[in-house]
Amino acid sequence: MRLKFLFSIIISLLCFGLPSSGQIEPRLVRQPSVAAPSAGSDTAAMTVDSLRADTSFVVSLLTCSPGQEVYELYGHTAIRVLNNVLGIDEVFNYGVFSFSQPHFVLRFVLGKCDYMVAAAPLAYFLQEYASRGSSVTEQVLNLRPTESRELSLRLFEAIQPGNSEYRYNIFRNNCTTKARDIIEGCIRGEVVYPARPRRNSFRTILHQYTQGHAWAREGNDLLLGASVDTAICERDEMFSPIYMMHYADSAFIDAGRTNLRPLVSERRELLPENPERQASTYAQLPSVPFSPATFGWVLLAIGLLIAFWEWRRGRICWPVDAVLMTLQGLAGLLLTFMAVASEHPGVASNWQVWVLNPLPLLFVLFVVKADIRRQSHVYHSFAAIWLAAFMVLFFVVPQHFSKIILPVALLLLSRAIVHLIVYKKS
Repeated sequence: MRLKFLFSIIISLLCFGLPSSGQIEPRLVRQPSVAAPSAGSDTAAMTVDSLRADTSFVVSLLTCSPGQEVYELYGHTAIRVLNNVLGIDEVFNYGVFSFSQPHFVLRFVLGKCDYMVAAAPLAYFLQEYASRGSSVTEQVLNLRPTESRELSLRLFEAIQPGNSEYRYNIFRNNCTTKARDIIEGCIRGEVVYPARPRRNSFRTILHQYTQGHAWAREGNDLLLGASVDTAICERDEMFSPIYMMHYADSAFIDAGRTNLRPLVSERRELLPENPERQASTYAQLPSVPFSPATFGWVLLAIGLLIAFWEWRRGRICWPVDAVLMTLQGLAGLLLTFMAVASEHPGVASNWQVWVLNPLPLLFVLFVVKADIRRQSHVYHSFAAIWLAAFMVLFFVVPQHFSKIILPVALLLLSRAIVHLIVYKKS
């Protein structure tokens, strides 16, 4: 459990607390019990003919409510294909990946991770979500026989080797948007979704699902930049499974010539939510006894007490500089690497790199050496100006900063100031 939690936190920090809007498991969902059609065999040809000739397909959008693990906080979307004549009842899941992919962790960090679509029987799918206490809501799509048949064929073709992988993108190409797009692609007409007078941002939607998970939210806010704070349109909000479900409820299909019909013909709950199981899961998760904000302000208070002691003593405690500059530089190295090298959306516009950047790693040895010799170093003058400028920008830049960034910036600024005062006094 603790290793699983640690992996979840790492994924959250590297991928904003939303490693996938879909299901993340360290294995592949198994292939469907009914073989999908593949070219080159008589049996496959018979299966394809049956799929094309039969008109009894029922296709549904499945939405799973959030769980308690870090990677379960945002819910999941899948598509169910039902055909009682052929004995098909499969769930197609676009939220699947495999650790066996070459350089998986590095590709994940760089935003170049390929996810897959796979299928599993409905009973197996429901069992997975029952084990974590999540509900599964089914929205039966109001499709014409030709549309449901074409959609079923496309889904079975998608799980074939060579077709199943796609480049994952947290906001633009995840399990929910992939399901929405393939459904829309098989509809003869335009799917019209309701307009919303209130505009969300990507960050405000993420915040809605991290209530009660302060450190998961902090991971989001630490790595995401200003670009995720701008208002988004209704279609962009559909990266969230729950939002997609609500939009589908009120959407309709415009086939032209006043031929309108609801996108969803029926909504039902296949699996009820189990609050007791969710509470049990939450209670078993390793917990941090303090919030990010508490940690940041306590750290600042300790730093100010040390600075006061150094001012009264007239000498700098060099181990404090060594630890703080190293940690600042390592955190900055991560943020800078993500901003420069990663393809994950939203990380390149992160103003928090102003505070957490790798520059201290270049100066830490020189600063410590100067501290030991009780000499000033130009780094402190530069840091004081740099951090003071950030304090002004903090109230101007249109970005929601993480709760820890302000106390950390004040702590680092206090370190620079106490150096200037002590060495001037000396």
